[in-house]
Amino acid sequence: MIVVCGEALIDMIQVGDGTQRAAPGGGPFNTARALARLGVPTAFLGRLSNDVFGRELADLLVADGASLEYASFGSESTTVALADVDDEGLAGYRFLVQGTSAPNLLPEMLPSRLDAAVNAIHVGTLGLVLEPMASTLTDLVDVEKDGRVIMLDPNIRLGLAPDDEYRDRLAHVISESSIVKASDSDLAWLYPGFDHEQAADRILEDGVCLVVVTLGARGAFGAHRGFRLHVDAVPVEVVDTIGAGDAFGAALLAWLHDHQAMRPDLTLEEGELKSALDFACLAAALTCARAGAEPPWKWEMEAGTEVGV
Repeated sequence: MIVVCGEALIDMIQVGDGTQRAAPGGGPFNTARALARLGVPTAFLGRLSNDVFGRELADLLVADGASLEYASFGSESTTVALADVDDEGLAGYRFLVQGTSAPNLLPEMLPSRLDAAVNAIHVGTLGLVLEPMASTLTDLVDVEKDGRVIMLDPNIRLGLAPDDEYRDRLAHVISESSIVKASDSDLAWLYPGFDHEQAADRILEDGVCLVVVTLGARGAFGAHRGFRLHVDAVPVEVVDTIGAGDAFGAALLAWLHDHQAMRPDLTLEEGELKSALDFACLAAALTCARAGAEPPWKWEMEAGTEVGV
């Protein structure tokens, strides 16, 4: 089982007529849904509200096949992200977090230990920004990392925590991760003055087994042990990019799961990594082809592979 840790929230998306549309979101929430839709045993670990939005988020996770055995619930209102989508479908975010559910994940809300069936933990996005959730999840990784794959998707969110504190926390989690999946803009902030290939090499020096960099319309880059490779993006008519990076990361993990490669000392052949990256790019493309964070189902991935979408 893969446990995805962090926030579930509501994206308030600006639409063309000046109104807003409420859509479920949050990087970890999207990732958990995507993994479950791809047939991977998945649990969501985070704080959910008992309000209408919180119940909607919980119901969607369950409907897609994700477990809520590690989730907690409370009376706080659901966290909200204000999403502005530009003419190219790219989204920018502002967050309403004070007194809301997602940040309020306390250590006592977690089990004393995760089940032995958990072989991977996914962390990132606001889960490593907002307190007390960020400290709770960092401590969880410290306790649970042995014998499990740790995947970090920083999905950098600025202005919500002091930069130095945020950088230090990310550096710590990177040092304990097996896989780091990041966008080129994430790495530009983390490693100023380095291009994404140089930044990936730096991360590998910290003991990480696999670094994967998403490059938007330019595809993706992978760095693993002695080789580096680039794969092209899957051409698609972009509606918006919301949730595309989350679907990419989930599909990467799903490929590893399906190919019995989910090990802390991850080792892949070059052809295997290319197949994994191609699979992840397809998931991202299918997500971009529709509005909001709607990751593909396993059957859609199989159909897309067959027809070369």
